[in-house]
Amino acid sequence: MQGKFYSTPKGDIHYWTDFTAPEAMTLVLLPGLTADHRLFDLQVKAFAGRYRILVWDAPGHGASRPFPLDFSLRDQAVWLHGILEQEEVRAFCLVGQSMGGYVAQCFLQEYPGEAAGFIAIDSAPLKRRYTTRWEIALLRHCGPVYRLYPWRALRVAGADGCADTPYGRALMRRMMDSYSPAEYAALAAHGFRMLADALEANLPYRIDCPALLFCGVHDRAASTKRYNRAWSQGEGLSLVWVPAAGHNSNTDNPVYINRQIGCFLQKLLEERPQ
Repeated sequence: MQGKFYSTPKGDIHYWTDFTAPEAMTLVLLPGLTADHRLFDLQVKAFAGRYRILVWDAPGHGASRPFPLDFSLRDQAVWLHGILEQEEVRAFCLVGQSMGGYVAQCFLQEYPGEAAGFIAIDSAPLKRRYTTRWEIALLRHCGPVYRLYPWRALRVAGADGCADTPYGRALMRRMMDSYSPAEYAALAAHGFRMLADALEANLPYRIDCPALLFCGVHDRAASTKRYNRAWSQGEGLSLVWVPAAGHNSNTDNPVYINRQIGCFLQKLLEERPQ
């Protein structure tokens, strides 16, 4: 993977590419809140050489720091579009885990018709009708909880709440340890406020490309399982329940998810206009 960066007025966004594959389709991998590009290590390993790959550290995450926490989900979508233009990426599938799935939906809202596909991993819909006003209010008041939570306990709870396997939990702890406790709390609080803002914008967030939803059968993050059931039924989207997996299901059961992603991508290529 080749490390690169994209400059914005607020700071540099770091990302990594592997464009050695003969297939022109690019997997655009978008990690969730407080996670960095390492979240997709097992997907990069599985698909390198088969598809082109681009994975970023979202603004304020990992190597994309320092970065002021005053941006929106739409800002991230615009910057992601700038990265794709900088790399001259044409055919691509957005793969977003949790918060990364929200970024992808904002991208689809801002740039309709550009993505060839969308894969959501333990994410949820941005359409306002799926979320109650109480849930949005809770998103806006998560900051004090994170600031008051003892770091040692939060570190354990964060890892155990996201993943069910030793690998997944250890990876989550390593990613959490890249932040100071105060920095982690500020990033999490900003992420949830940003999500609340996007939901209250009440935009169409139409998914205009083939899409596939994944959700771990043991996902304990808020109401993710309920959201995915409603999302699948309400929008007619295929939903795959990932066995033996929690919220970071791509780290808990990568063999299962990678196989499903591979089938989805192959179908995209077969149905792509020549």
